[in-house]
Amino acid sequence: MAQPLTSLSLDEQVALLMQGTNYGDEALARTMAAELRERLKEGRPLRVYCGFDPRTSDLHLGHTIPMRKLRQFQDLGHEVIFLVGNYTSLLGDPSDKDRLRPMLTPEQVEANARTYAEQAFKILDRERTQIRYNAEWLSQLSFLDVIRIAQNYTVQQFLARDNFAKRLEAGEPIYLHETFYALMQAYDAVALQTDVQVGGSDQLFNIITAGRKLQEVMGQRPQIGILMDILPGTDGVVKMSKSLGNHIPILSEPEDMYGKVMSIPDSALLIYFKLTTRYTPAMVAEVEQRLARGVNPRDIKMELAREIVTIFHSEEAAMRAEAHFVSVFQKRGLPEEMPVFTVRDGMNVVDVIVALGFAASKGEAKRLVAGGGVYLDGRTVTDPFEVPVPQPEVVLQVGKRRFARLVQG
Repeated sequence: MAQPLTSLSLDEQVALLMQGTNYGDEALARTMAAELRERLKEGRPLRVYCGFDPRTSDLHLGHTIPMRKLRQFQDLGHEVIFLVGNYTSLLGDPSDKDRLRPMLTPEQVEANARTYAEQAFKILDRERTQIRYNAEWLSQLSFLDVIRIAQNYTVQQFLARDNFAKRLEAGEPIYLHETFYALMQAYDAVALQTDVQVGGSDQLFNIITAGRKLQEVMGQRPQIGILMDILPGTDGVVKMSKSLGNHIPILSEPEDMYGKVMSIPDSALLIYFKLTTRYTPAMVAEVEQRLARGVNPRDIKMELAREIVTIFHSEEAAMRAEAHFVSVFQKRGLPEEMPVFTVRDGMNVVDVIVALGFAASKGEAKRLVAGGGVYLDGRTVTDPFEVPVPQPEVVLQVGKRRFARLVQG
């Protein structure tokens, strides 16, 4: 359900490009919007980039949020750079971490980078995307260069960051090399001479504080930071994460992707429309109005699922996935009576199956999953270690006749 963007007015362009942003400060949000408006009024293609550290090769929907924003800039005629952080990945960004992040080896980074950009082209226009690697300039910096960059920042600025402040208060170590990441990212903006940098809301210090400051010091016009809100997982609350089992892999099959979207709670619908779809602000507002009028959220959710599957597969695949979901879940005729099981912290779907007595052992439960005989709300479970997240409940089906309602412990 894409809408052409070339005919949008200046106001509409600003609204679209600021859609889904989160600065944690209304004054800062207004400043960034005003600066973006002034830059757009110049009538030239803006130089826009986002850095992606290939610390994993298996992307989920949450990883694609800044890519969606880059695509909006592309569709408005701007110059987009997909920056592979093959040098920053060696260190790892501490921005969203409350503990030391493990360093990757160059071999691990290289292996992940080979597939990262290829997956990004499910969203980005391959022909209009520049791919750069930040080792190109970061590896050339001398120790003196690093000192000259570092002299523009204070230790107090770093210690005021929320994640560092929490670790300091808890008496946990903060290693000196962790502060280098922001300097490296700031220098990326200088090296690329960017107008706009896209990133997550957890990147505020790196993009706004460090990046803009260094550009000014280096005689450049400070970039505009487009800080995207964080996508919740299928639980609708916690940040999407593979380790929590609340993620939607972008390489998953259409039926699995559709079913996972259908499992998100109604409360998360609007943020999903804002962050993961091709919908403009006017289209999102229309969705919100329909919900307010009492349209069944299930129907809105099916619209969302069709849109997401279409983006990563095709419109035909989305229609097939919807037909599969309807036939497997909506028309299968759930029994009126079924046991209610409380899912405790740390339990995965195999643990639940065994605890319910639907399988005699974990090995048998894993074989049931591998055979495609386990469903959560009509979606086929493919990962035996998936953590079922009831919201407020989810129906587990094992085989044709065993059902249980799962609730959160």
